Amino acid sequence: MRALKIAIVGGGSTYTPELIDGFARLRETLAIDEVVLIDPAADRLELIAGLARRIFAKQGHGARVTTAASVAEGADGVDAVLLQLRIGGQAARNEDETWPLECGCVGQETTGAGGLAKALRTVPVVLDIAEQVRRANPDAWIIDFTNPVGIVTRALQSAGHKAVGLCNVAIGFQRKFAAHLGVDPELIRLDHVGLNHLTWERGVTVLDYPGAGTGHEALPKLLADFGEEIAADVRLPLSLILRLGVVPSYYLRYFYQHDTVVQELATKGSRAAEVAVIERQLLDLYADPALDTKPDLLGTRGGAFYSEAAVHLLAALLGTAASVQVVNTRNDGTLPFLPDDAVIEVPAEVDADGVRPLPQRPIEPLYAGLIAHTTAYEQLALRAALVGGRGPVLDALLAHPLVGQHELAERLTDRLLAHNRAYLDWA
Repeated sequence: MRALKIAIVGGGSTYTPELIDGFARLRETLAIDEVVLIDPAADRLELIAGLARRIFAKQGHGARVTTAASVAEGADGVDAVLLQLRIGGQAARNEDETWPLECGCVGQETTGAGGLAKALRTVPVVLDIAEQVRRANPDAWIIDFTNPVGIVTRALQSAGHKAVGLCNVAIGFQRKFAAHLGVDPELIRLDHVGLNHLTWERGVTVLDYPGAGTGHEALPKLLADFGEEIAADVRLPLSLILRLGVVPSYYLRYFYQHDTVVQELATKGSRAAEVAVIERQLLDLYADPALDTKPDLLGTRGGAFYSEAAVHLLAALLGTAASVQVVNTRNDGTLPFLPDDAVIEVPAEVDADGVRPLPQRPIEPLYAGLIAHTTAYEQLALRAALVGGRGPVLDALLAHPLVGQHELAERLTDRLLAHNRAYLDWA
């Protein structure tokens, strides 16, 4: 197995030890020789790098951990680059989750007006990074974990980069369903369909053995025996889930219970404020030279099973272990009611030749309509991020299923621009 060099852009993130732990544990799946942590925040970078080295050493892994302040400095010779960026940090996220509420809309970092703001800040930066990666190694894969994953991945693919998007929603469902059924997670195959953060589990197959093409359908049993637990997990009424006969992702709350969620958010405060406290606590823990494992507190930060998903995706793309995985990738006719260049989140065959979405049975109108509507918004959001201007931002908000009304879109546009001028060259 060829030893690999992997770069993490945003390597100073508190998420990084989760990745390092996965790299260390799953060395038989992915043989890594060097991990380059890239981040302009020098103090955090050295702190995270120190913990990463201790985690590798604790588990007897010989990978080197190096650091770089820029992509140009750190991307030379890399086989793959993982993107985990947050332009503006938790402060910008807090604003994304706050000012939309002033207009009676969901304040959230990946959907609605807040998600659009994050896309506008993020897409130009990611495209610049990708160009630097291409100059360093045109064969390197770019794996995007940066939200909004669907829009960012579409931007990368539209610019001709070897890119695929990754989210932990599907692997989270896989692990939870496996625990409910008392089987190995590798035996669970999901009929997972939609867009990033807009997905439904239409089927859950328990395979006869890992990698098998046969198995039995378990979704009815899951809903019958574990419906209350599943409903609590996705925070949707059990009656709705049973009516749908599928398991929506948690993010469908923002669509199916928009007004209820707005009321909740208006009273409880932003998730960004909670995360900021967790991050400060994590950084204090990471500074302890005796710490050589990822702390339990990291599990409250989000991103569960991120490392496992990343390792298996890297292993497949870099030619060590072909597999079927849920990824964000180009539609290319998979969902015939969407443009070919739309980015969808579905199971796909992944190997050294790339990513090929598996054929999908027809999508029910209840889901197809929302998928098509949101895809149109994402197309306009990407246009706004690429060309700038108040008009394109307004168009994107008019197209969003959670906005749509002209006066509301006008107010949201004004607030979005006012809160993001420091990040938008054209604003």
